[in-house]
Amino acid sequence: MAPPGRRRLSKIASLLGLLFLFSSTASAASSVLGIDLGTEYIKAALVKPGIPLEIVLTKDSKRKETAAVAFKPLKYTSQSSASGFPERLYGGDAVALAARFPGDVYPNLKPLLSVPFERSTVVNEYRANHPGLRLVEQKERGTVGFRSQSFGEDEEPFSVEELLAMELQNIRANAEAMAGKGCTIRDVVITIPVFYTASEKRAVERAADLAGLRVLALTSDGLAVGLNYATSRTFGTVNEGAKPEYHLIFDMGASSTSATVLKFQGRTVKDVGRFNKTIQELSVMGTGWDRGLGGDALNTVIVDDMIEGFVNSPKGKKAGLEPSTVRGHGRAAAKLWKEAERLRQVLSANTETMAGFEGLYEDVDFRYKITRAHFEELTSTYIERVAGPVQQALNTAKIKMSDLDSVILHGGAVRTPFVQKQLEKIVGNGGKIRSNVNADEAAVFGAAFKGAGISPSFRVKEIRAAESAVYAIGASWTVDGKIRQQKLFPSTSHVGAEKQVPFKNLDDFTFTLYQQIQGDTPSESHDAPVLKVQTQNLTASVTHLTETFSCAPADISTRFAIRLSLENGQPEIVQGSVSCEVEGVGKKGGVVDDVKGFFGFGAKKGDQEPLKEEAQPADPEPAASVKPSSKSKAKAKEGTDVPDPEVAHKVKAPKKRTELVHLSFVSEAEGLPDFSQAELRRMKERLAAFDSSDSSRRLREETLNTLEAFTYRSRDLLTEETFISASTEEQRLKIQAVLDTVSEWLYGDGADADRDALKARLKELRGLVDPVLKRKDEASKRPEQIRLLNEALNQTKNLIEVVREQAERAAAASSTSTSASSGTTATPSAGDDDFAGLDDEASTTPTVPIEPKTPDIPTYTPEDLTEITSAYDSIQNWLTTKLAEQEKLPVYKDPVMLATDIDDKAKQLNKVVMDLLQRKMKVPPKPKTSSKPKTKSKPKSKKAKSTTSAAKGTTTDAAAKSDDIPVMEFGEGGRMWEGGKLPSKEEVLEAIERQKAKDKEHDEL
Repeated sequence: MAPPGRRRLSKIASLLGLLFLFSSTASAASSVLGIDLGTEYIKAALVKPGIPLEIVLTKDSKRKETAAVAFKPLKYTSQSSASGFPERLYGGDAVALAARFPGDVYPNLKPLLSVPFERSTVVNEYRANHPGLRLVEQKERGTVGFRSQSFGEDEEPFSVEELLAMELQNIRANAEAMAGKGCTIRDVVITIPVFYTASEKRAVERAADLAGLRVLALTSDGLAVGLNYATSRTFGTVNEGAKPEYHLIFDMGASSTSATVLKFQGRTVKDVGRFNKTIQELSVMGTGWDRGLGGDALNTVIVDDMIEGFVNSPKGKKAGLEPSTVRGHGRAAAKLWKEAERLRQVLSANTETMAGFEGLYEDVDFRYKITRAHFEELTSTYIERVAGPVQQALNTAKIKMSDLDSVILHGGAVRTPFVQKQLEKIVGNGGKIRSNVNADEAAVFGAAFKGAGISPSFRVKEIRAAESAVYAIGASWTVDGKIRQQKLFPSTSHVGAEKQVPFKNLDDFTFTLYQQIQGDTPSESHDAPVLKVQTQNLTASVTHLTETFSCAPADISTRFAIRLSLENGQPEIVQGSVSCEVEGVGKKGGVVDDVKGFFGFGAKKGDQEPLKEEAQPADPEPAASVKPSSKSKAKAKEGTDVPDPEVAHKVKAPKKRTELVHLSFVSEAEGLPDFSQAELRRMKERLAAFDSSDSSRRLREETLNTLEAFTYRSRDLLTEETFISASTEEQRLKIQAVLDTVSEWLYGDGADADRDALKARLKELRGLVDPVLKRKDEASKRPEQIRLLNEALNQTKNLIEVVREQAERAAAASSTSTSASSGTTATPSAGDDDFAGLDDEASTTPTVPIEPKTPDIPTYTPEDLTEITSAYDSIQNWLTTKLAEQEKLPVYKDPVMLATDIDDKAKQLNKVVMDLLQRKMKVPPKPKTSSKPKTKSKPKSKKAKSTTSAAKGTTTDAAAKSDDIPVMEFGEGGRMWEGGKLPSKEEVLEAIERQKAKDKEHDEL
């Protein structure tokens, strides 16, 4: 056994370790990021202690980041790294490269998540809008991949999830820069379209995982907007008779449009103790959507009109241009797409606008003009589709348009004039259409608020939000050779709902959970598998119930608890069991009773009854067997062979109980297959290599900037008089030659040089300039440092005289005190004592001896004088010697005494003097004398009592003051050695006299 002390240390270390673990965990979980993952833009909001809820700004101080990533081809090759990864650009910087590098700019990736490569309308539309990109099929999953022009053919294509992970990494980096140094952000809540299937949700979660983020929850855009709407409002309490409010969130973004019917209400619920509290509830009642109606679709209409106008223009006809040729040209398509986005936004506030292109295709210029009326004519088919999502959401929620309190607009495309006109026509009352939320940032604020509510580090307004399943969930399995299907959750079910699903299978089997995906037409609707579950011990469990408890197969029931996950709304298996009813009383109680029984605190009934003398414990019996009563047991143990008929008559009939066995099972995601472990490892390694390459590139750019700045500074130094005086003509000519070489190299091959080459050039230039700069700086600093040191030496010299004088006076005072103590002490006469007649008091009062006179404060010894004199002489000799050597050197030679050396000598002298003064200015506290006599005495007169009381109070005050060690002060209330300067001789003498006066006052008291 370890010694007690060691055991105690081990416990303390364990507690400290747990404290560190909890504090680290709390610190890691103290920041939450809400991300609005849009098709065209990505927005983020940060929640952190000290940052309640704030938008994460981009590097350009913008409140939203364009959802794009680009690879910029390398201009130089690093000798220190053989990776050769291109530079990554994000947001507006990435889009700006689309015209130059159309094959390496990847915008609007979200619609391609988990989309099959073959026979996909989405893929065909994306390829038509971005012809410069090279889309390929990923063989492992059959989804979309991209081949970059910056890599060779042997490089694996980039998946959509991998490119999206890069964008999320950029958002995370911006958030961490905003949160402050040392803050790491990992927890996120991400918004997704309401119509996302299980495969699409998994793709978002996979992208976040590749970016190093942990998804706390996925929330639909509509619910996130509703959360933001509810944070600043209070709704009627339904417990008190108020009616709930119904609002429709109409969200039109870049790639899709959705409508979400939300119910808002207040409710009074039980709080801690006897108190109640009112909370706000928010639930999704119905949803509708159109995957193809959005800003991108409207942009496509403008692009088609521009291409048609360009081809039919006189210059286009002369050049013999074809629409397909222009559309398939990467650079031309990138220019047209960027300008179409701008034109659509301008038409939201203006009736007409224009665009101009120089050398759009084959050096042919083009001018384009469009009016709002013409734009609405081109998009007439899309105008009719605005009502679809709204009506679908109302039908799902089973309410009418008149039941809505308002229609809340969200999304960038809702600013299109014809969209709002069409909504007014659908609603019938323009007053119901509201813009009372931020159309761009309401969703991201709602996501961040939900993340803060999930995190234990924050306390927010209690709003209970319930997401809907959107798609109906069913189960499919085979029994007796027949396929069975059962609908488990309707599309309006809320997440968190749980259901017990019975199965008649008694052997190990497999069942599948699926989503009922609704297409635009009944033929497009289908069942999409989500989760496959395989039981592992069902057969063995049924055999155990049959053999051990004699359960009939018809009485055995197999059940699984299935729940809609709170994180992503997908079905998940909570537990599975197989059971049957048997005769007998089972063990009652729960976990607490089991714990009590384990420690012997359970009730002593039945088999816990204490045994009588000479009794032997009975053999254990199965839990299902019916045991005799305690009375019959006792008689049997006493040797009675004939059972008591009365006792047997009292035995009750056995009760029914349920014998349950938990099932083990394995679940596997169905639908679109996930990446293999090897593929995931490869993608993470490539992302890490990109990060390392970006870090090296930033360091190179910093080195390049440093070299350029130092080059400009060096040119300016060559014209300064102080620099010229600290250098020779030969040195300046050599610096000028190196500067010319470096400048020419920087604007030539140096622009693409790696970091090592830049550092070598910088080192060469610094090797010539830095020594001159050092001499220049020393020449400017040295006089002031010498002046300060001389002042300190002069003050120390004055202090030495004070120390010498006080040492001599202390020696004289010591000899006088010795001779005085050897003489006869005089005794006071009886006539002088007013209380001489009180014999009894005179015999009991102790005689206070006369203390010798205290020597002057402070007292210095010859050793103190030697110490300070030695330090003074040493530093004075050093300064005299170095000054003589320095005066012999020219300015352009390296100095023999540096400013730092002079400062060190001043500090050395300062320390010696300070130690001496601090040590000698401390006065020991006077000994406390008791004011009470040791023996009892007769009562004194009033005069004596008052005198004693006064003396007692004075003694107490003096003792209280003596607790603080007095420190000598200089000047008017200034502390000794104030400001790091030595006191003058006059200040020291004045302080000594002041200290003597204080001591004299104490003696008189």
